[in-house]
Amino acid sequence: MTIAPLIKILLFSLLLQQESGSVMSGLVKSESEDFIDWWQHTVFYQIYPRSFKDSNGDGIGDLRGITSQLQYLADTGISATWLSPIFQSPMVDFGYDISDYKAIQPEYGTMQDFEELIDTAYNLGIKVVLDFVPNHSSDKHEWFLKSAAKEPGYEDFYVWHDGLLQDNGTRSPPNNWQSVFYGSAWEWHEGRQQYYLHQFTKEQPDLNFRNPKVVQAMDNVLLFWLNKGVAGFRIDAVNHLFEDDTLQDEPLSAKTQDPLSYDYTRHIYTKDLPEVLQMVQHWRKLLDDFSAKHPKGPTRIMMTEAYAGLTQLADYYEDVSGTKGSHLPFNFHFITDVKGDSDARDYVYNVEKWLIYMPRGHAANWVMGNHDNPRVASRFGPASVDAMNMLLLTLPGVAVTYNGEELGMQDYREISWEDTVDPPAKNVGEELYKEVSRDPERTPFQWNNKKNAGFSDSSKTWLPVHPNYLELNLEAQKAANKSHYKVYTDLIELRKSAIMRLGRFDIEPLSRWVFAFKREYPNFESIITIINVSDEEQLVDLSEFLSQPKKLVVEICGVDSNYKYGDIILGDGGGQLNLAPRGGIVLSERSGRIMSERRRTLVKQLVKSGNVVLVALLVYNLWRHKWTKVSFNQQRF
Repeated sequence: MTIAPLIKILLFSLLLQQESGSVMSGLVKSESEDFIDWWQHTVFYQIYPRSFKDSNGDGIGDLRGITSQLQYLADTGISATWLSPIFQSPMVDFGYDISDYKAIQPEYGTMQDFEELIDTAYNLGIKVVLDFVPNHSSDKHEWFLKSAAKEPGYEDFYVWHDGLLQDNGTRSPPNNWQSVFYGSAWEWHEGRQQYYLHQFTKEQPDLNFRNPKVVQAMDNVLLFWLNKGVAGFRIDAVNHLFEDDTLQDEPLSAKTQDPLSYDYTRHIYTKDLPEVLQMVQHWRKLLDDFSAKHPKGPTRIMMTEAYAGLTQLADYYEDVSGTKGSHLPFNFHFITDVKGDSDARDYVYNVEKWLIYMPRGHAANWVMGNHDNPRVASRFGPASVDAMNMLLLTLPGVAVTYNGEELGMQDYREISWEDTVDPPAKNVGEELYKEVSRDPERTPFQWNNKKNAGFSDSSKTWLPVHPNYLELNLEAQKAANKSHYKVYTDLIELRKSAIMRLGRFDIEPLSRWVFAFKREYPNFESIITIINVSDEEQLVDLSEFLSQPKKLVVEICGVDSNYKYGDIILGDGGGQLNLAPRGGIVLSERSGRIMSERRRTLVKQLVKSGNVVLVALLVYNLWRHKWTKVSFNQQRF
């Protein structure tokens, strides 16, 4: 018998000895999926197509570019992606003004390109969710053109009004409603001789969902893309779908004296009307019916965007009668309610209030960033990137990651006025544009340190690339010993654990600046995440949070941490650790000689590889460390 089989036999016998008299615990995915459905514990990776990858050198990201990088998503551990709008559009609001809901924007490619994207994603185990924009279309859509011409069947497809006749014979808007993007929400149409409503830009007229024909038309759009193989939709601006049909003036807010500002009034007649929930429930039934008719496919889901009150969002999940609506009403509290100067109590409060209000039996979700808000590294500081990803990815439920946050990409706030393209920024003018522009968080993805960060070969990209791409890019982070990207992939791997899918959750502020939460599941090692939200190093006392301190071992730590994977933080008797400024750490709590399944999987992979040197090294490490840890990092192999 050769040496290799002997080492394998020795290794497995040691593992069997280790398991004798104990229940196996683990930090890795079990053989069978023991949660209810695919979407309840996934990471949705939002791709902003215009900025992700350009395949044809025109400076604009496209579908073929996305397809070419789907392997990157799979390698990262992503199994679901949400694409910002890809439909035909004049691009006034970069895809959120749709002129044909059943066609691909030519800059992005063709329907064949989309079908190839779906096929490639399917083969890689990645589900695709599309951004659906029902509140408004483009003013170039044939529906609007026909409605403006009062063609039979389309007269009331949009919200029209004669306006108010003034004493001098002129007309003014019917009320004081404002656009989200500044100015009146009403625009005069010379051809029809009426005003039309637009809650966003004047090129985005609001559809009239009180018209059953509009509802049917939108149902047909959803079914069209479901039949193309998408796994669901993210519904844009859903709480704007209905307005008060008497068109009453909205009450003043006293927040500003500018009557053209969106903050001038309280939007009680243009947002969050009861009919919105009914429409969400209507679409949920459409999706459930489609899933039932196509049982071989995944459950088709709906995610909804609504910056609304907590009780309203809870009703989106399921109303008082038990009628279900959105699978995932987006939780924006880490964007709207937590800031760079928030303390530990703010974080704990915002986690707990969502879990308290969410109806039982539903999946929590956490959104840390998106294309409409400053990036994590810019909101909380670059030192916070790893800690915020630890928070996002170790909380129970669904995580939503905006492309580039896994690298710690930053806003490019120095984009010139000449290069600015965002409608709200252009509306407020050159003096104020930097305060409101969304362009800085939409700059091209930073793949490497080559021309245009590897995004495009074009001489000019649609938005400038952030100059820091020379150092901050994916290629560099893959090559580095420690990087934000490697922390992110470790967190994705950890999420596969049954304890992360099913474990009980407990969260507490340990001090003004440090909070911790724990995941527990029978026969599994507990997982503890600890985060410091201050600019100073914090000495963390865990003695009260962990009533009977056991051995704590580092599973994941940030790039600036003094600790490393496998370090024993807490032995018998101690209960303190030093946490770097804005730092985080993920620990496993061990009570005996039990190897985690994460390491067990690594052992089996090494044995299967037949690499005698590595297997021998593993045996030696197991013996030297008394079975408690393996002293090398999985990333290195």
